[in-house]
Amino acid sequence: MKKYQFPILLFISLFSCSQNEDLTLTTKSLYFPTLAGDDWETIAPSELNWDEHKIEELLTYLEAKNTKSFIVLYNGRIAIEQYFNNHSESKPWYWASAGKTLTSVTTGIAQEKGLLNINTKVSDYLGNGWTSASTVKENLITCKHLLTMTSGLDDDLGDAVNSINLQYKADAGTRWAYHNVYVKLQDVIEATAKQPFSTFFNTNLRDKIGMTGIWLQTGDFSVFYSTARSMARFGLLAFNKGTWDTTEIINADFFNNSISTSQNINNAYGYLWWLNGKSNYHLPQSQFEFQGALIPNAPNDLYAALGKNDQKIYVSPSKKLVIIRMGESADATNFALSNFDNELWEKLNLIID
Repeated sequence: MKKYQFPILLFISLFSCSQNEDLTLTTKSLYFPTLAGDDWETIAPSELNWDEHKIEELLTYLEAKNTKSFIVLYNGRIAIEQYFNNHSESKPWYWASAGKTLTSVTTGIAQEKGLLNINTKVSDYLGNGWTSASTVKENLITCKHLLTMTSGLDDDLGDAVNSINLQYKADAGTRWAYHNVYVKLQDVIEATAKQPFSTFFNTNLRDKIGMTGIWLQTGDFSVFYSTARSMARFGLLAFNKGTWDTTEIINADFFNNSISTSQNINNAYGYLWWLNGKSNYHLPQSQFEFQGALIPNAPNDLYAALGKNDQKIYVSPSKKLVIIRMGESADATNFALSNFDNELWEKLNLIID
């Protein structure tokens, strides 16, 4: 038996070293960059045993798909960061509808401060007549209905959110439709906080996690612009369920509700967050129910902020990943979700798995 002792001990030693390396990667503490300055810890893909050859293929694909910026955080550290097509780390870009999640989180902060209750009807804050619906039907609409896209207001009347365009289609809570009426939550916050929404947002969210960026009026509503790293900071906050390092920015219960199915119509939608891994989903501008997961190639626990022309924040706790993509539309103009999501995750899986 002695002649087998060395090989067995060697195997045990190598297996133990491998386990320790994996344990180091798994248990390495979650990292948060400082609030001021540009310092951000990095981690080499080789430390994560990622396929670096496939990373080069991914970057070539992203450049060809009109990407401006792309960041991958692993447990908060930058594993991949690349800029394309005349963009740079310091240049801002628009979030489009990915910025809906900023309004969601800010609403949760306002509720925690006692400024509003999402279960209260919107008319209690804005007064009657903010829609063209009858008073009875208007009073059915709560702030939660705005968060969940179930206001029942007609989504076929254009982007404007004036009272003329906000017409009754169905009772609140009975119909899911992707609608810009969610921005009325910003009006509610302005009314209750007695200050501009952007001021409340800057003080209670943006500045507390070291973001930069600004809301700019674009057409009928404001759109948030920032650098990719500022978007990554928000993604990191979302990854840690609303706490920045040890500072709670948004109540954890509210945030967990935000990334859970919020109504019984579109399983893949929370409070302005898209949810993967559900049995079915609805898409913007459609009442059709699609079967299966929103992004089949992505992790089931993924939740995402998705904006027009492929602005993306992907968050996957199981993979310890936050992924940012900004740029022009990868293919044709789209509204939030596109084939690009599934293609991108197919390529990411070749790297991380």
